Amino acid sequence: MEHLSFPNESTDYRTARNALLAAEIELRRHIEAVAAQRRALPPGGAVPTDYIFERIGADMLPEKVKLSELFGKHPSILLYSFMYGPERAAPCPGCTHLLDGINGAALHARQRLPIYVVARSPLARLVALAKDRGWNNLVLLSAEENSYTSDYFGNTAGLTEAMRIERNHDRSRNFDEPIANIFRKEGDVVRHFWGSELTYALEEPGQNHRALDLVDPVWGLLDMAPEGRGDFFPKLAY
Repeated sequence: MEHLSFPNESTDYRTARNALLAAEIELRRHIEAVAAQRRALPPGGAVPTDYIFERIGADMLPEKVKLSELFGKHPSILLYSFMYGPERAAPCPGCTHLLDGINGAALHARQRLPIYVVARSPLARLVALAKDRGWNNLVLLSAEENSYTSDYFGNTAGLTEAMRIERNHDRSRNFDEPIANIFRKEGDVVRHFWGSELTYALEEPGQNHRALDLVDPVWGLLDMAPEGRGDFFPKLAY
């Protein structure tokens, strides 16, 4: 296969770049193979209850909404558990930078997959943050009065004792974790389809959990540069 050749590049550079291109092609194949494997999952478990959230309605006033009512005309929805519980003085910078990027993508993605952001804080607190960040394409849901966050691992309350020990988690308290969950509605039944369980997988050296890297534009951009990610971590403000 013929490849590109940039001005004044050396033979050594082109040889190394072609080898990298082969690896990138293989990664492309693997990403699609994993996506196909995900799409082929058998039906997940039915949700234990039709969770009731609070959101801002079409009249710009707070309203209650059931999980089953979030689908509209779509068969699937995505709920992202946001690390902004009532015990936090400020939202998680990792979650916040991710949602800054997803806010733009949500305008397009919601044509096929509605996206919701769930947190345990009161709705007024979530709305104030969304206004401050300019999140005009994200629908925020307060799970202040239901068990969704614990049931679907938006915090560590559902972890077994063995998992806590294995992951060296503080066993005396629970804390928020970021996780995306896909739900699918078939008739009157809402089922869990997939969750970003890499959040809870044991980390490998230099990897962090990278559970949502494929939808995180910041990490993807930094990975293209020779400096890479380094020890950079996003902040709420600069």
